[in-house]
Amino acid sequence: MITIINYGSGNIQAIGNIYKRLNIDFTIAEDAAGLEAGTKLILPGVGAFDKTMQQLIDSGLKAKLDELVLVKKVPVLGICVGMQILAKKSEEGALPGLGWIDGVVKKIDVSKFTHKPHLPHMGWNSVKPLVEHPMLKGIDLETGFYFLHSYYFTCTHPENILCTTDYGDVLATGVYSGNIYGMQFHPEKSHSNGIQLLKNFAEL
Repeated sequence: MITIINYGSGNIQAIGNIYKRLNIDFTIAEDAAGLEAGTKLILPGVGAFDKTMQQLIDSGLKAKLDELVLVKKVPVLGICVGMQILAKKSEEGALPGLGWIDGVVKKIDVSKFTHKPHLPHMGWNSVKPLVEHPMLKGIDLETGFYFLHSYYFTCTHPENILCTTDYGDVLATGVYSGNIYGMQFHPEKSHSNGIQLLKNFAEL
């Protein structure tokens, strides 16, 4: 059972609609009790780092998620800011992140751009896998995914980088560690590639 976590941040319904079309069972959880049935978790996120973390704490979900993900090893997929909060901290805010993957979130450095700087990074961009992984099975890598962000995840350990995207610099846009996955792009806005990625996660 896919459990999409609704803590006030993220395009919950769009993700649910994709699983509905794929005939994959899912549920939406708004509290700790709602997480119990989930064999896989999706942590969406739209907006600022601190607000997202505070919503997760205020909803009472953070402690239960730590137990499920770190102790019971339930697979989890963080999307956009849901990926960024997997880090220890962010330049965007003051609150600590979940710290599930060793790294920090930094603002994209426009001084490295060879063309006119533009933030946020918005629109379609290709991805380059660093490893062969079932999460990227069947993906049109050149078409890639839809992005909307100004901050990016920097991994302490390069082996945690699943895929990268070139936007002024080489940015980690997919990260993973064991049962934990994070994607900077929006699969729910990425048409067939996004549908395939969410299907891949369900089939892990």
